[in-house]
Amino acid sequence: MTPSPRIKGWCPGAWQPMATGDGLLVRVRPPLGQLSCQQVVALCNAAETFGNGLIELTSRANLQLRGVSDASWPPLMAFLVEHQLVSDDPEAERQPQLMLAPAWQKGDDTPTIARLLQARGSDLAAMPGKVGIAIDAGKAPVLGDSAADFRIERSMEGGLLVRADGHALGTAVSDAEAAVGQLIRLTHWFVDTGGWASGRMRRHTALLPDWAPADTAPAFPGEKLALGENREGMVVGLPFGRVAANTLRNAVSPTVSSVQVTPWRRLLLKDCDTLPAVDGLIRHNSDPRLAMDACPGAPYCEQASVATQPLAEKLSGWVEGAVHISGCAKGCARRTPADVCLVGQAGRFNLIVNGGADSTPVKTGLTECEALDVIKKLSESS
Repeated sequence: MTPSPRIKGWCPGAWQPMATGDGLLVRVRPPLGQLSCQQVVALCNAAETFGNGLIELTSRANLQLRGVSDASWPPLMAFLVEHQLVSDDPEAERQPQLMLAPAWQKGDDTPTIARLLQARGSDLAAMPGKVGIAIDAGKAPVLGDSAADFRIERSMEGGLLVRADGHALGTAVSDAEAAVGQLIRLTHWFVDTGGWASGRMRRHTALLPDWAPADTAPAFPGEKLALGENREGMVVGLPFGRVAANTLRNAVSPTVSSVQVTPWRRLLLKDCDTLPAVDGLIRHNSDPRLAMDACPGAPYCEQASVATQPLAEKLSGWVEGAVHISGCAKGCARRTPADVCLVGQAGRFNLIVNGGADSTPVKTGLTECEALDVIKKLSESS
């Protein structure tokens, strides 16, 4: 029987790093989903000085450093606090993760609501560590496929609504302050009705309270940020969500005012007028790696028995459709089924077609060469 992967009930932070296969994983939450150019350079310097020089962009729009040791963690924290990349108060990380819709502008409802919620952060209920909140108040919601337990969105009628994950409809509210108040009240309802046992809102079976009717439809979803020119600057992609610190440093030219993060392995370089000609970035929407998901894999993750991203590079462009390569059956890199999914087990790969990492494989125990051969035949016959 295949051993089940260990599911950790909390998310790493900066003050609470997580031990992984390559050392400590230190996660940074960019305030309002944005860092200044100087902060990005400082983060790159921190990755090289205190870690292994790699920076990752997560599906919750966080940035994380890898390869930090027990000895290098204390000076790393001092450096991150000095450059305002991390709060000097460890309790700040206990507040739920806020994910903002990218490409917001000053004066938009999205950052306004986020600031109001941050100001009332102590009013939120104490919730499980993986609970997150999406502030998606642009003309069209764009974070619907991103993991969040509670959402503030735009409605079909143009107003604001508050929606609990797992429910297609939300509750209309009058303005930003009302939205924040409604969301805070929902977090307390969640906890009072067994939220700690559920862990996440999508697994919570309690009926919504009468004061939170699910009767208002969100606006039709908008498009993810396309690579290339944007009204705010330029958008670049990170292959499988990872970039070398030196690559990112070189991409942030003096004209870049700030960098907005996204949950889609893309960065918005604000006030940039030319795509950086830097190797190690994705610059074209036709790049097949945009349809591929690969977790860090071995040796970076202690639960992975196979290297994932080198194989993903080799498979780039082979399959018409989505490809998922997972180091173990947890399937952290992708929540939804893929056309082709390879899952590591005891140093080899299991092949799944039209499924997720925990689906039943059609072939098991494949070497990397055998996996490549099988997928090549599949792609030729399709």
